[in-house]
Amino acid sequence: MSTNYLTKLTQIPELSDAELRQLGKVAKKFAFRSNSYYQALIDWSDPEDPIRRLVVPHAEELLDWGDYDASGEADYSIRPGLEHKYPDTVLLLVNNVCGAFCRFCFRKRLFLKGNQETVRDVRQDLAYIRQHQEISNVLLTGGDPLLMSASRLAPILEKLTRIGHVRIIRIGSKMTAFNPDRISNDPELLALFRRTVQSGTQLYLMNHFNHPRELTPQAVHALRLLAGAGVMLTNQTPMIKGVNDQPEVLSALFNRLSFLGVPPYYVFQCRPTRGNYIYTLPLEQAYRNFIEAWRHSSGLARRARFVMSHHSGKIEVTGLTRGHILFRYHRAPNPVNDGKIIICRRNPRGIWFDDFVKVDSLSDTMIEQKSNRTGKPAREQSA
Repeated sequence: MSTNYLTKLTQIPELSDAELRQLGKVAKKFAFRSNSYYQALIDWSDPEDPIRRLVVPHAEELLDWGDYDASGEADYSIRPGLEHKYPDTVLLLVNNVCGAFCRFCFRKRLFLKGNQETVRDVRQDLAYIRQHQEISNVLLTGGDPLLMSASRLAPILEKLTRIGHVRIIRIGSKMTAFNPDRISNDPELLALFRRTVQSGTQLYLMNHFNHPRELTPQAVHALRLLAGAGVMLTNQTPMIKGVNDQPEVLSALFNRLSFLGVPPYYVFQCRPTRGNYIYTLPLEQAYRNFIEAWRHSSGLARRARFVMSHHSGKIEVTGLTRGHILFRYHRAPNPVNDGKIIICRRNPRGIWFDDFVKVDSLSDTMIEQKSNRTGKPAREQSA
C-alpha cells in the first residue's frame, strides 16, 4: 500500500469540527505534515496517545515561550546551509521538508515562509570542506535528507567520498520511523549507501525513534536492509513530555533499539524553541527520568548520554546531589571548555543551561545564575 502525505488537518477524519477549528490556528503558525502510514499508528481512542502528540498540533504550542533559534545556530553558519561549530564536524542542511513535521522540532524556523537556510547547490560548501582538512565528519541534515531522491543524494555523497580527510558521513533522518517503505522500496538508495561504504568512507544513519511503538515490523525491516548495506545505525531522541518521559517507556525504547543493533546515542533535553513549552520538562526531572530508564536497560542500551545542544557547546548532565547539579562540556567550540565540569546550585524549575549558568559569549567565563526562573510562558498569544 502506498504512503500518502497529509498537509491539512482536514485530511484527518478522526478530528472533530471543534478540534479542527482550534488546532487550525496552531497549524497556521507551525506547519502540519504527516502521512497515512504514521497516522495509522495513532490510537485515536486515547486523547493522550504519544504518536498523536508527536505529529498532531496541540493548542498550547501558541504559548509565548522560547526562541526560533534556541541554540544560536546562526552564529555558526558559514553561509546558508553550512554550519561549522566544532572543528572536525560540519552540518549541511540539504532539505527543508520532512516525512512528517515533529511538533517539538527545534528547527521549525526552516518551515516558515521565506526561510532560506537550506542549500540546494552544495558546490561552495564542498569547496569549504576541501579547504578545511580538520573536518573529518560531515552531517547531512535539514529537514530530512532521506526525503530526497537517491539521484539527488548521490552527487553529494559521491563528492564527499572523494575528499580524503572526510572519513565519516552522517545522515540525520526520521524516515525509518515516519515512512520505512521509503528505504525498503528503493533499491537505488540502498545501492548508493552500499557504494558509499565500499568507497572507504563510513556512513552512519542517525535514526530518530522517539517511542517504542514506532519500531513496527516495517521499520525493523528497513533497519535490517540498511545494516545489510553496511550502514552503521544509531538513534537519538529528545525527552518529550507526554511521549517518552516515563522511565519505563524510555528504557523500552533503549532496549528494543539495542536488540536491533541500533544503540542509543543521545537523549536531548528538549530545546526551548518557540512553541515547545508543552513538550519540555524541567531539566532535573528529565535527568532523573533518564537515569531511571538507564537503570532498567542493559549492555549497549546504556550507551546514551543525556545532553543539551547549547549555544556554547554540547553539555552533558552528569549528576545530581542534594544541593547541586553537575554538567560537563561533551563538546565545545571553544577548546578551553572541552571537558570542563560545572557544578551549580540546583534549580528544580530550570529548563535550560542558562537557568543555571550565564555563559559570556564563547569564552570560558561562566557565572552561576542566582535567579529562580520558572521557564513558564510569559503570556498566551491571542487565538
